[in-house]
Amino acid sequence: MNLQTRPMEGTAARTQGFAPGRTIVLVGLMGAGKTKIGHRLASRLNLPFFDSDIEIERAAGETVEEIFRHRGESVFRAGERRVIARLLAQPTHVLATGGGAFMDPATRALIACRGVSVWLRAELDVLVARVARRNNRPLLQTRDPRAVLAELIERRHPIYAEADVIVDSGEGPLEFTTTRVIAALAGCARALRPADPGPDPGPDLERDLETKQ
Repeated sequence: MNLQTRPMEGTAARTQGFAPGRTIVLVGLMGAGKTKIGHRLASRLNLPFFDSDIEIERAAGETVEEIFRHRGESVFRAGERRVIARLLAQPTHVLATGGGAFMDPATRALIACRGVSVWLRAELDVLVARVARRNNRPLLQTRDPRAVLAELIERRHPIYAEADVIVDSGEGPLEFTTTRVIAALAGCARALRPADPGPDPGPDLERDLETKQ
């Protein structure tokens, strides 16, 4: 399901009484608004909110930037996969994931089993403006952010397009985008079904990082 950010008849009506049967997983590039929309979505639906990057940092005792620098991206991605798996085993909540999480085939399969995926799609100019407000994004530390984001769009957008729901995340009010996400989910059959069993998440992230030291 693909919702643009223009008004649509019946949107408000479809948000009334919606209760997801499984965890809502927000995917998309850095700057797409996953954390901000996620907080509002969780508040509107009376659900807990988790950010996979924050949970990784808590498990590892390091920031995402430090994990990239000290351990490398491959270790971060392996830990990210297991943290997301453990989060998806918890009761229904809203989960904001890192930009690269949905690129992992195993993570996509697990999200399909236990969650419903929502791609927050944003144009390049919007992403560039948003990421300029923060300087702690590892993939943007060494090159021109616009060039990096353009490459990521080309590589990742075809995979993000596999999400169950697609909603454009433009420069409009966050509450408006949140309402459209809820309306899209209310019309998505997967969002209403209970979660299916999935594979065991595997070793703890802390244990994995210790073996890499």
